[in-house]
Order: sequence, then structure tokens, then C-alpha cells
Amino acid sequence: MKAVLLLLASLVGFTAAFGVGASTFTGKSMSTLESTYITRSGRGDLSMMRHRKRLAKLGKPADQRKALLRALTTEVIRHGRIKTTLVRAKAVRKHVDHMIELGKRGDLHARRQALGWIYDKDLVHSLFEAAPERYSERNGGYTRVLRTMPRQGDNAKMAVIELV
Repeated sequence: MKAVLLLLASLVGFTAAFGVGASTFTGKSMSTLESTYITRSGRGDLSMMRHRKRLAKLGKPADQRKALLRALTTEVIRHGRIKTTLVRAKAVRKHVDHMIELGKRGDLHARRQALGWIYDKDLVHSLFEAAPERYSERNGGYTRVLRTMPRQGDNAKMAVIELV
């Protein structure tokens, strides 16, 4: 009997909460909630969350990770194809594509940005000579990552990253 009364009381509370019966909503309006949020955060704009913004840390501190990505970028542009781990290949793909975009742009600011990232000055000059005609009809996707067999010693996933 108590269970039936409890169930009945919860149903009555459910209908009152969702406005099935008489409208007894006493909550705050949206404008009041927004102004409360803005004053509580102390900022004038609403900030977005960083969902899916994570980068591959590659098991290294920030300075070593940057040096590794710069070195891999330089070697991909120099040789056209290198063999590395899959995670490193996916991480360096973004930087290689960016350097090729800078080479396609070809202006002085782009050249100085590329010189700040790529270790070899002569390689930057050759990239800026070759990239506009080689990739003129392509609007991105300048690299290809192909999976290969796992590494012998630790069974790490390996890949070949190459210029298209």
C-alpha cells in the first residue's frame, strides 16, 4: 500500500514539474540565467569548451616535442618520404602541410615563417621555388600517411609519411 502511494505521489510531482496540469513554473528565465553566468564568470563573452582540441604529446615535454616536429618536418620536405611511428607521422602531417601552404603563398612573411620552423635555409628556398608549380591545383592534403608493419623491438605501429 505504501509503495502504491509513493508511486502515485511521484507521478503527481512529475506532472506538476513538466506542466501537464496547471503551470506552476517558478524558475528563472533564460535572460536572468545568462546575466548571472556573465557576471559570475567576470567576462563579457561566453567562452567555448576545448572539446577535441587535444594534441599528440608524443611522450615528451613541450620543447623536445617542438624540436622533434621541426626535425621531422625538415626531413619529410628534404627526402619526400620518411619512416616513423604512426603517431609521429600523424602529428607531423599538419606541420608539413602548413609549410607547403606557406611555400605556395610565396610572400616574404611566409618565407620568414618557414625559416623559423624548418632547420635548413637552402631547403626553404627550394621549397618556395618548387611548391607553387607542384601543388598549384591542390588545395590541401599534401601528405599521405601509409601504415606499415609494426617495429621489431617494441611492436610500435609504424608508418611512412610521404609527399603527394
